[in-house]
Amino acid sequence: TGVQTCALPIWGRSACPRSAAAGPMNRARSARMLRVDQAGEYGATRIYAGQLAVLGDRAPHSPEVVAMAGQEADHRRRFDALIAERGVRPTALQPVWSVAGFALGAATALMGPEAAMACTAAIEEEIDRHYTQQLDELADGDDPELAGMIAEFRDDEREHRDIALAAGAERAPAYPLLSGAIRLGCRLAIRLSERI
Repeated sequence: TGVQTCALPIWGRSACPRSAAAGPMNRARSARMLRVDQAGEYGATRIYAGQLAVLGDRAPHSPEVVAMAGQEADHRRRFDALIAERGVRPTALQPVWSVAGFALGAATALMGPEAAMACTAAIEEEIDRHYTQQLDELADGDDPELAGMIAEFRDDEREHRDIALAAGAERAPAYPLLSGAIRLGCRLAIRLSERI
């Protein structure tokens, strides 16, 4: 009949081959991850746009911001393509993240170059944590394409964090408070984008 049947799980493991066991739950998990990750990369491009609108191309660390913004734009482009290919609905909050991201970038840049770098360091710290959690979830090998992209992008985000710290992020005014508030906002944005 062409319908594959699988034995009942024995000792907590499915007797089905991986391809047969991968079902709607795994596709839904991948779609949720893709939705939130694309939203995050979109938000990152807006943060950098806000920073560059204030800092311009002559401020300290502007070349680093331009380079990081280029990598984030590439991440977004690749997630956009995968969303389209898989028919995943993007977050409905994208207009909110556009305004909020630009405002956050501009506000931190207005505080000075170190505050702009503090923003980058805080966000990239949260994204590193977020991507690591996703890679742990994807360790079952069910979506190697998405896992590969996330691993690659996580390395870039870690590099961005290190660049920001080396550029004086921790010298920003009220760094612990600023960093904590940005990280909390980032966690909230992640949770909302997963669901909406």
